[in-house]
Amino acid sequence: MTVPLLSSVFTQELRKATAPLHGQLEALPVSVSILSPEVSISEYLCYLDLMHDVIVDVETTLFPIVSSEIHSLNERRKTSLLEKDFEFLGFKKHNKLRLTAISEPVNSIGFAMGVLYVIEGSSLGGRVIYKHIQKVLGLEADSGAAYFSGYGELTGMLWKEFMTELVNYELKNHNGDEIIFGANHAFDVISKHFQGTLEKS
Repeated sequence: MTVPLLSSVFTQELRKATAPLHGQLEALPVSVSILSPEVSISEYLCYLDLMHDVIVDVETTLFPIVSSEIHSLNERRKTSLLEKDFEFLGFKKHNKLRLTAISEPVNSIGFAMGVLYVIEGSSLGGRVIYKHIQKVLGLEADSGAAYFSGYGELTGMLWKEFMTELVNYELKNHNGDEIIFGANHAFDVISKHFQGTLEKS
């Protein structure tokens, strides 16, 4: 499957439109700590704990919505990777409440695709974090760093495959605004979740 030449127009627009909230998320203390030379196991587990809430909701609620457009969803499931890391590191998750703030306003495939753009992008960025965690904490894919290891050597291929499907979907439906809105919503909710400022319903 080849990405249409026009894809560069939408992908550049998507990156530009989401850059402010993306940058805001990356600047949060929780996000900064994970790439610190002094990152601790407790900080690492805090990050994984927060992301577990996000991933569970996305896979439970949004995967079924985008299943007609994304054809490798089973390969993209990461809840089990997070729980594998928890088990290896002896971490017991105390907060059992579902985080639904990401999926609650979803009313279209386009919005859901925008959210998934953020989640899949985090898998790409996770490879950088994985190398850092390997170096600083000595964790490997099978010993506490399964989540950041993600798709391993398939990460680049799966990212390109996702972006191809996203771009083809936008070209077919002309709903770039919906996709961008969904992506910015995801960045905003994850940022608030990381800061503990999400409003409780």
